[in-house]
Amino acid sequence: MTRIAPDAFRLLLRGRRIAGVSGTNGKTTTTHLLAAAVRAGLGADSARLVTNADGANLHYGIASALSQAPGADLAVLETDERVVSDMIAFGRPEVLVLLNFSRDQLDRHHEIKALGRSWRAALERGGDDGPTVVANADDPLVVWSAGTAANVIWVDTATSWTADAALCPACGTVLTHDGERWDCPGCELTKPAASWLVEGDSIVTPDGTRVTPQLRVPGAFNVSNAACALAAAVVLGVDVDAALRGMRTVTSPAGRFATATLHGTTARLLLAKNPAGWAEALPLAASDPVILAIDSVAADGKDVSWLWDVEYEQLQGRRVIATGPRAQDLGVRLTYAEVEHQVLPELAAALTAARGDADSSPPGGSTRAPVDLIATYTPFQRLLKMAGLR
Repeated sequence: MTRIAPDAFRLLLRGRRIAGVSGTNGKTTTTHLLAAAVRAGLGADSARLVTNADGANLHYGIASALSQAPGADLAVLETDERVVSDMIAFGRPEVLVLLNFSRDQLDRHHEIKALGRSWRAALERGGDDGPTVVANADDPLVVWSAGTAANVIWVDTATSWTADAALCPACGTVLTHDGERWDCPGCELTKPAASWLVEGDSIVTPDGTRVTPQLRVPGAFNVSNAACALAAAVVLGVDVDAALRGMRTVTSPAGRFATATLHGTTARLLLAKNPAGWAEALPLAASDPVILAIDSVAADGKDVSWLWDVEYEQLQGRRVIATGPRAQDLGVRLTYAEVEHQVLPELAAALTAARGDADSSPPGGSTRAPVDLIATYTPFQRLLKMAGLR
């Protein structure tokens, strides 16, 4: 379509109220949460909403999604970090959710500050007519990038990952971290006061009301994603209670956290694309064995040096099955982490090996829990196809 109509992205954005969601981690799930919240707010008018639910977030993916619903006047759009500037310029979004910045696909996003600089410039060009930005106050690069926006709603997401925020993006000084706060001793950049707060499994709204999202997707990071989605939904005019009801309908956004039977093995599918994602996914993996799938084609990023920034040591005492085309690289990392493991590059062989461990029935005839399978992007997509989920 974009080959026939090169302006399709720009033209199909026209005439709609738009909410954009971007960031390195969590944008697909946050988009699903926000779309569900808006859908709940619309009620019987939910056909007015269009979203790119499968996560196709580049220009042509967004254009394709919009072309399926030419009459929809509301759009909730997952937006790749490189597309944010064009989304601001051509879509003039009403609200823009900025989640985080982390090293990802090192050959493609080799310098994340350059992406932040492009966001900052686009928001400055947007001026007073630019979007209301819902931004993660815990990420220094997001804070700096959103600093030129006319209106920012800060969300304290209680983020624990700080390894990609060592230096001040404004002046290059080493940042200081004191408990939940970060600050630059070399310039005025500091963690802003937030009006939305994440506290444990609860979200505190600007008026001090504490709500529990009771999500059906696991992980503390998804409470943070929900807080950002909830703040954006309120900007769009959705009542908090209605928004939360909608979010509770989200179960496996684009296959994330889905449970499927593959080669006779029941597995729960977890996506982890970079060190920040692995830091959140590994604590969720409770099975023994656990399968880890690694690849390094374009969609994953060809540079797998990030494996050494992931704390695989926390898997000590459990058996790990390393699979995927770069399973040998992962095996070396697991050896240094002193994690017992088996290297089986073929996904089918890895799943069969995991099934062998689970063949004996648990005591009392209870149902055995699924094997947790954490994968980078490309093997994750293969698994979804194998499971008939896409």
